[in-house]
Amino acid sequence: MKTRSLVLKLIAAMALAVLPVLPAQSFAAEKIIVFAAASMKTALDAANAVYVRKSGHQVTASYAASSALAKQIEAGAPADVFISADLDWMDYLAKKNLIKPDSRKNLLGNRIVLVAPKDKAKPVDIKAGFDLSALVGAGKLAMGAVNSVPAGKYGKAALEKLGAWSAVAPKVAGAENVRAALLLVSRGEAPYGIVYQTDAAADPDVSIVGTFPPDSHPAIIYPVAQVADARSAAASDYLKFLSSDEASGFFTAQGFTILK
Repeated sequence: MKTRSLVLKLIAAMALAVLPVLPAQSFAAEKIIVFAAASMKTALDAANAVYVRKSGHQVTASYAASSALAKQIEAGAPADVFISADLDWMDYLAKKNLIKPDSRKNLLGNRIVLVAPKDKAKPVDIKAGFDLSALVGAGKLAMGAVNSVPAGKYGKAALEKLGAWSAVAPKVAGAENVRAALLLVSRGEAPYGIVYQTDAAADPDVSIVGTFPPDSHPAIIYPVAQVADARSAAASDYLKFLSSDEASGFFTAQGFTILK
């Protein structure tokens, strides 16, 4: 009996010795909540899938206009990371001490373009004095809301610089975010729309008919930062991932430029 007992103990000890050692992340999985500009969705979803698989952490992304997301953070919505489509809304939170200043970084750049439904797309020469109002005709020009949505603000600035705003302003259909503006064109509900180049790339039913000159509007910059009261211990690790070469590949594939 003693021999049998010793054998059983030896087998148990050996079994414990060969058990796989699981990585620490298996026992410390975190949930990271990301508030990101709507134009980030396609590229960020792809990048997040890789991060989740490699880190073991869970990432939940909420997409909307940067203005809406900033207001939600101000109101106390639980978020760990904020990615804005312009500097203004990140500055808005910074002035209220709602982000961690040392975590802030200018992550991406973009361009704004004029799009049309794919089956009706014809090239448009976007330059000073071009008559966008005549092109739109009796239809609507789809844009993000020009007083709050970054894509709408960039678009209005460009049209003002090019002398086309006053004539086309009454025909603008202001959408709650840039993806909503894109959808109006994709569905044929608006003959033209102003969106980011990256949004146009995400929708096979629209075509880019013209690109706005970079000097016609403020530089398009996407800053990222950790929210001041972030709850996730993995938020800083996630920010490092967003700046990695691996994540950059997903952003450039969608048409973003990487800011160093």
